[in-house]
Amino acid sequence: MFREAGRRRFPLIMQRCCDRDGILMNHRQVLIEKLEQVLGAGAVLSQDEAMRPYESDGLTALRQMPWVVVLPSDEQQVCAVLRVCQSLSIPVVVRGAGTGLSGGALPHAEGVLMSMAKFTRIVSIDPVARIARVEPGVRNLAISQAASVYGLFYAPDPSSQVACTIGGNIAENSGGVHCLKYGLTVHNVLRLRVATMAGEIIELGSETLDTAGFDLMALMTGSEGMLGIVTQASVRLLPRPDVIHVLLASFEQVSCAAQAVGDIIASGIIPAGLEMMDRLSIEAVEAFVQAGYPSVAAILLCELDGTRGTVEEQIRMVSMCCERNHVQEIRVARDEKTCQLFWAGRKAAFPAIGRLSPDYYCMDGTIPRRHLASVLDSIDELSRMSGLRIANVFHAGDGNLHPLIMYDANHDGEQELAEKVGAQILESCLKVGGTITGEHGVGMEKLDQMCSQFSRPELDRFLGVKRSFDPSGLLNPGKVIPTLHRCAEYGAMHVHGSDLSHDGLERF
Repeated sequence: MFREAGRRRFPLIMQRCCDRDGILMNHRQVLIEKLEQVLGAGAVLSQDEAMRPYESDGLTALRQMPWVVVLPSDEQQVCAVLRVCQSLSIPVVVRGAGTGLSGGALPHAEGVLMSMAKFTRIVSIDPVARIARVEPGVRNLAISQAASVYGLFYAPDPSSQVACTIGGNIAENSGGVHCLKYGLTVHNVLRLRVATMAGEIIELGSETLDTAGFDLMALMTGSEGMLGIVTQASVRLLPRPDVIHVLLASFEQVSCAAQAVGDIIASGIIPAGLEMMDRLSIEAVEAFVQAGYPSVAAILLCELDGTRGTVEEQIRMVSMCCERNHVQEIRVARDEKTCQLFWAGRKAAFPAIGRLSPDYYCMDGTIPRRHLASVLDSIDELSRMSGLRIANVFHAGDGNLHPLIMYDANHDGEQELAEKVGAQILESCLKVGGTITGEHGVGMEKLDQMCSQFSRPELDRFLGVKRSFDPSGLLNPGKVIPTLHRCAEYGAMHVHGSDLSHDGLERF
């Protein structure tokens, strides 16, 4: 009887699947035709070989082919695409340069991937007001290059600044080496033009000192493409300092370097940049770019800028902080060439680690500075117990960690193990009062840890904010904000001891 029932139902199930596939294909064809009407056929990609480059962002462990890729060239076309997708209830994921590391630009399987690659104009630079108006596809570094003729620069400088775009920086609220003194993207963006899912343009923020109403521009910054699509940004430019020197301090104990970081900040000095690298990252970088780094347990790179007298006094005070913590050697780069060489090593850390391992998983969590040493010890313990090498290179001044977990995806289970180790690192950040991200965003990567960091009422408020901007829920769905069901499952997993808590490390 059971077998007969199965035989009767199977063709019906197949028929339903075939019917759905047919409906989806027809729906997709209608979508493509409508998009070609507003963009032209050349700006709509629907063949697999043309869409393949868009299947992931920098988190390549997650891949998904989009239904359709579109490349609008102006604000009107962006709005037209959004109106088409709204009318057909089609999800939209926006993409900049694809350098993000949290799966924020992962395409939707039945949605449109909108690339902003054609939005590359620096609209204007006002050297008197110190403002640059740029389109979202402008590369981060290109802003400073264009402003340099006026003696100005744009401060936020992610390690990927030669490739990453200002639109992506706004989506993730990126920082970089100089965020300690000069702030994150949110502190350096003045005004945004944003397209809503309804295809309407709104302006947020102001190029003047103040603006009426709620600070919705700060809300948009770091919203990971869930609230709207930036079509133009006005960013703050700063005058280049008179003097820039970089101090390199080497230590034989990671804990001493971490304590020196706290002492430097406690002394009242806010360096332009304060970075830390451990032995594994130092050795990888030195083999890659020959930056002249010593072979030690840890180094600090401390950039100091300002007037000559101020910088010299700060070098003296930073040196004293390092000496109190058993520094092995202090070098000071006083010329531009040597400063650039010191920073070249730090900027090349990620590709340098790529030479040591077929794959690596780059984490991003932030902790109070006083817990640097203890969290680094726990990361080292996770490395030992899991058998996976972990290199540490991070923004020490603001406690933004970037552990690089090395693995080989060709070995069964290693990728899953790396992901579990990464999850435990984030949980360790939360335990000491930190947060699960500093500048890489949540995307798809950290949905489970959002359940740990935020309560149900807080997640409800996040969803309420999204609904106010995107009532249909079509902008970058499934990202950043976990469902309550997912959080319930994640909580149950922890209750039953299947997480990678310290007590369970022996399972490695």
